[in-house]
Amino acid sequence: MKYLINILFLFSFLACTSVPVHKGIPYTDFPETENLIACILPMDTAVFRFPFRIKMQGDTVAIMDLHGMDHFIHLFHYPDLSYITSLGKRGDSPEEMLSVENIRWNGNSLWVLDANGLKLTRFGLALSNDSLLREEAVSLDKEILRGLDFVIYDDSTFIIPDYSGESRFCWVDRTGRLLHKMGIIPTTNEEALKHARPALAQAWRSFIDYNPRNGILAAVTQLGEVLEIYNLKDSTHIVRVGLHGEPEFKVAEGYGIPTGIMGFSDVQVMDTAIYAVFQGDTFEDISRKMQKGDMTDGGRYIYVFSLTGKPIRKYVLDHYVYGISVDELNGIIVATDVNSDEPVVKYKMD
Repeated sequence: MKYLINILFLFSFLACTSVPVHKGIPYTDFPETENLIACILPMDTAVFRFPFRIKMQGDTVAIMDLHGMDHFIHLFHYPDLSYITSLGKRGDSPEEMLSVENIRWNGNSLWVLDANGLKLTRFGLALSNDSLLREEAVSLDKEILRGLDFVIYDDSTFIIPDYSGESRFCWVDRTGRLLHKMGIIPTTNEEALKHARPALAQAWRSFIDYNPRNGILAAVTQLGEVLEIYNLKDSTHIVRVGLHGEPEFKVAEGYGIPTGIMGFSDVQVMDTAIYAVFQGDTFEDISRKMQKGDMTDGGRYIYVFSLTGKPIRKYVLDHYVYGISVDELNGIIVATDVNSDEPVVKYKMD
């Protein structure tokens, strides 16, 4: 629940209200529902505090620990999960990291976002193929307000969510310079758009993914239940809104407190579909569970949408997970379970 506590702290300065109606195309359910049973993948080493993201590249898997003690990232061979090395050392020296928000493979390179350090770092595969070496660091433009996620658009451009509220995304070049901004927050809260855009942008914090093969950029809200799909090849934008609607919060004694639900926690755009981890627990339910000592965290659902946002299938999991890595070709989803000492599980899709 450390991640949830961080979310509550993040919203301590917000001062907007929720809006019951929404823009976009609503969805209410999925035509198919399937229950999946996990296969636990034992690990031979490494203790994780919060295994937040998992990214696979061939026979190498990188697992990001959001609250890592000494290192934020650990590499393993797949599928036996034998340990290779750790990187992203925590610290404040020029070659260390203050935080890690997400990791992305680009060929044999692993890019890492450090929001507190305002930089993107690239680690390249060593000649021995058994480790990654720090090869490049990109300092981000000061106009980019605390980027909390990123995707690699091409070899010279990154896309980072815009938390100023002026737009939806920042386009950034390989030197970290802000090129331009794109889109707006698809909210019905016109008052917040006029007078409280930074606060609204924080409420609409989203996790993103991009597939260069089909040009689809997807964003899912951490609060509420909103999926946005940007087709960067034809410039179309689709908004799908589930039963829980927009991110909700209220002001209480000077603090902005989330009042709706914990929504999505990860998203992956594949060649034929979009996969997103969904939680759906209200903050009232989460608070009651915490008071009873139940610190279980994560989502038990993986929602599958078409590339145009049509609901396809809902997977119901037997574990609570946060990060996913989808292998459509072999019908495999590998996920992180933050509640277990064996934090990597594998699901076989029918």
